[in-house]
Amino acid sequence: MRPELAAHARRQSGLVLRHQAVAADYSERELRSRVAVHGPWTVVRRGVYVTTEQWEAATQEDRWRLRDRAVDLTTGVEHLMSTDSAARAHGLPLLAPARPLTHLVRPGVFGSRTEHGVKHHLARPLPSPALEVDGMQVTGLARTALDLAREHGFAAGVCACDAVLRRRVSSGDLAAELKLMRCWPHVTRARAAAEAADPGAEGPAESLARLLVLELGLGPVTTQFPVSTDLGLFWCDLQIGNHVVEFDGRVKYRPRADGGLAARSAEEVVWEEKRRERAIAAEGLGVSRLIWEDLWGRARERALVRLSGEIAVSQRRYGVALAPHLRATAARLAGARAARLVERRSA
Repeated sequence: MRPELAAHARRQSGLVLRHQAVAADYSERELRSRVAVHGPWTVVRRGVYVTTEQWEAATQEDRWRLRDRAVDLTTGVEHLMSTDSAARAHGLPLLAPARPLTHLVRPGVFGSRTEHGVKHHLARPLPSPALEVDGMQVTGLARTALDLAREHGFAAGVCACDAVLRRRVSSGDLAAELKLMRCWPHVTRARAAAEAADPGAEGPAESLARLLVLELGLGPVTTQFPVSTDLGLFWCDLQIGNHVVEFDGRVKYRPRADGGLAARSAEEVVWEEKRRERAIAAEGLGVSRLIWEDLWGRARERALVRLSGEIAVSQRRYGVALAPHLRATAARLAGARAARLVERRSA
């Protein structure tokens, strides 16, 4: 790109507008050649371009962020990016919607409409406080999480509310936003998601795993449950009675160089996991494990049956009520658990 146009691209996440290109003395013929098939530019949205090199290197998520930014740059009325677009900007977990869209909220009467891949949410006045992320004005974390619940349902809302609670948003912040949403469409979904939210979930998989365990109807489920063993203190993902449930994501076995979390070989990670599970079981706890596939469809039904049976074995073996020594450890480490959650929020 010519320097004056490249300057716009640097300020606009790599995007340039047609009128900016014309102002930089690109002719109509030049523009047509650049956006032709296999040309050096790719059309992100009518009148908005990015280099083909950047587009082809972008992930699917990055491409949606570019689409969101393109809409933001070409929307001529006052607005904030919201819902899915705000979630992408904030880095909140977003369960794959049936129909991916860019979302924005505008002043005006209540309601919404969808045009050309953009869903316009109309509200009076614009929500506040707004935040600037990647050059865009977007709805705040609490409002975004609740909007995801209203738009996509309870499970998506719980994942988002769990995430914002880990990021310095309080339950009071969610409650304040809910007051403003009184009588809004699907506000009951948002209210239920906020009530079920728990900052102890380390990601959307653990949020969904918690909902699965709660679906058994066997009692309250605790996140980040401490177990003191001969090998040291371990924090279990989920606890219900004398039983803990651990979620296993493949990323923890994949080397960091390949985009995973493992700082050691897969053999070492698995061996340490086996030693950890044996130590936890020695304290009088049953242990179940879940993977991503267990959270969906028919596999979910099978996982519910399996978990129900495994928890029943623990109840027969150790009783229904949490064992006194485990309860005492949890009470003694209540402050450590709270500090752990605060530390993660700070991080």
